[in-house]
Amino acid sequence: MTSWEIKAREYTNCNCAYGCPCQFNALPTYGDCRALMVFQVDQGHHGNTRLDGLRFALIVSWPGPIHLGRGQAVPIVDERASPEQREALLRIMCGQDTEPGATVFQVFSTTYDKVHDPVIGKIDFEFDIDGRTSHVLIPGVAEAHGNPIVNPITGNAHRARINLPSGFEYDICEVASGRAKTQGALAMSLDDSHAYFASLHLTGNGVANHA
Repeated sequence: MTSWEIKAREYTNCNCAYGCPCQFNALPTYGDCRALMVFQVDQGHHGNTRLDGLRFALIVSWPGPIHLGRGQAVPIVDERASPEQREALLRIMCGQDTEPGATVFQVFSTTYDKVHDPVIGKIDFEFDIDGRTSHVLIPGVAEAHGNPIVNPITGNAHRARINLPSGFEYDICEVASGRAKTQGALAMSLDDSHAYFASLHLTGNGVANHA
């Protein structure tokens, strides 16, 4: 098993209500699960292959709760990646070279019935974790926006966090409102639904930045 590590920033938008019951071991808001996940690697490696500065994404979908399986995934890899970097990112996001249950990628990989052919493309990703704003554009594949949740009475931005000290993805995330549209093998449309921003430090053994 090849050793790997990434320090990355993540923006994810799913179809659940704000907060997402899945984060609390509850059933998804509307019964099914659909999401767009986007990552910016600030520092990272897979074996001797450096991954600094690269981006990748996943479009994922399940007809029911994630743990019941029957899911599908579309991996998306930064067009700037070399063949070696491309293979490394695909192995990480598809749960390979990882201890069972250690990362979100490995856990999700056990629930897929189908992983579609990878998409290689340009991933434009602008984001501000503290400000809870983002814009994602993957031409011909996906576009997404993240914004703070707005208090319906005052109109002020509302800040909320989720802390998962023993989770398999992040330690703390900033909760936001998201909207996204995807095309291709897993087309979906999300509007004013759960989104979050997080800083990640993951290895093949799990989350490295838990308090």
